[in-house]
Amino acid sequence: MSTDGVDLSRRRMLVGVTAAVGAVGIVGAAVPFVKSWNPSAKAKAAGAPVTADLSGLEPGQQMVVEWRGKPVWVVRRTPEALADLKKVEGSLRDPNSDESVQPDFAKNEYRSINKDYLILVGICTHLGCSPTYRPEVAPADLGQSFRGGFFCPCHGSTYDMAGRVYKGVPAPLNLEVPPYKYVTDSVVIIGESA
Repeated sequence: MSTDGVDLSRRRMLVGVTAAVGAVGIVGAAVPFVKSWNPSAKAKAAGAPVTADLSGLEPGQQMVVEWRGKPVWVVRRTPEALADLKKVEGSLRDPNSDESVQPDFAKNEYRSINKDYLILVGICTHLGCSPTYRPEVAPADLGQSFRGGFFCPCHGSTYDMAGRVYKGVPAPLNLEVPPYKYVTDSVVIIGESA
């Protein structure tokens, strides 16, 4: 092969320029790809803890806050509701919450740090519907044994005032207790453990 009439310096320059342009292209494509591994500001905010002020919540009332895109219920239980927790234990699928998703601090009959306040993720453990808060005792549509709690209208699952699921309903588990901690007697941070 003859190299007569070939400008070798020009060839080296073209190979070098082509390699440089290729390297810039690779870096240009890699930077957005690597950046995509980092969570966006929206994703970070979706998992951020939220603060709830419970000072205005009267006994028997419920408030809803959003955490990680899910409804979180805060219910201030009445003394009667607390007394009824023992009365329904025989009707519950998992009265001791052995199979439930909950922090260690909620492994008690109230499933909470402070027995007066119940904090739960408001999503049914059957198919993800949102149950309704039903504080009334023995309503006509739920029967004489219902002592107040939550009712899922999608498939009929019922939960007591500690979020424990009744026997004989589609939901397999108690409602989830999210991690939370109190910063004062009436302010709670949902999404951080105590």
